[in-house]
Amino acid sequence: MPVQAFAETVDQRIARLEPHYIIRHPENTGGARAPVVIMLHGCGGPRPFIENMADAAAAAGATAVVVDSFAPRRISRMAAFATVCTGARLQGRERAGDLYATIAWVRRQPWADGDRISAIGWSHGGWTIMDALALRTGEEMRRATGLEDLQGEPLRGLEATMIVYPYTGVGTYTGHRDWRVAPRSTAIIAQRDYIVGSSRAALERQRARGAPMEIILFENATHAFEDENAEDPRVRYNPAATARERDLLCDMIKAL
Repeated sequence: MPVQAFAETVDQRIARLEPHYIIRHPENTGGARAPVVIMLHGCGGPRPFIENMADAAAAAGATAVVVDSFAPRRISRMAAFATVCTGARLQGRERAGDLYATIAWVRRQPWADGDRISAIGWSHGGWTIMDALALRTGEEMRRATGLEDLQGEPLRGLEATMIVYPYTGVGTYTGHRDWRVAPRSTAIIAQRDYIVGSSRAALERQRARGAPMEIILFENATHAFEDENAEDPRVRYNPAATARERDLLCDMIKAL
């Protein structure tokens, strides 16, 4: 059983997250409620390419909500490398509370179609999505996420996910537990990912447990291949892979 996270209500978590949401709305909805895609950054924090993906999502007809999990917790990029990326702080099952709270917030918005929600997570964000799907109901979810008044199914309305070069190693539930709910999912593996390593075996185990997941290998791509300004020498910007990911994101949105 994980250590108890800092306890707060869902509304308190929303109040901390909401000032830091970046939102992109589609044009010409004709007043109709739009599908929503929630975007969760990696362990290094928000990067410019995520806003580019948000713009693409809006052009495809969805409202994009980019969640900054670090600003409300006052985690700098350097601190994130030292603590979050090493697993010492804010593991995926705790950060799952940010996804639960954001879905609750989305469902209250007059512009959102609460039955057509999707999520995309990069690296740590992918870990977050998969742990959010794997946490069991009741006390375990409340204890892991710190959301003391969490009730019912917090992922209600989540129809699809994209999981991009996710961390699936020690401390994750990937491949070890059935998903509590099973949205259509696409997992992207980067062939030359020397940061999280190969996640295929864990993802294949998850699929064998019943997860409706398509696993796609991006050949010659590294971790964070979308980041033109990455400091890590193991990362190489790959515009073709970035465009392919963007197309898959748009396909997911159009299928909602």
